[in-house]
This record gives sequence, C-alpha cells and structure tokens, in this order.
Amino acid sequence: MMPMDCNQMTGGMAMMIAMGLVWLLIVAVLILATAALVKYLRSGPR
Repeated sequence: MMPMDCNQMTGGMAMMIAMGLVWLLIVAVLILATAALVKYLRSGPR
C-alpha cells in the first residue's frame, strides 16, 4: 500500500466536505419545499 501524501489527503477531505454540503443543501431544499406545499394545501381553495 502506498502512503498518501498530504495533498491527496486534503483533496479527499475537501471532496467529502463538498459532498456533505451538497447533501445538506438538497435536504434543506426538500424540507423547505415540503413546508411550502403543506402551507399551500392547508390554506385551502382561494
């Protein structure tokens, strides 16, 4: 097994952090969309 140098290590960490942020963003958008839909449906017909 080859030892990873510092550059590969930070690259992998940055990738993981980026993926985590993307997932958080997707989850936040889904939650907001669900809340908006529920609010719209509860407001009743106009």
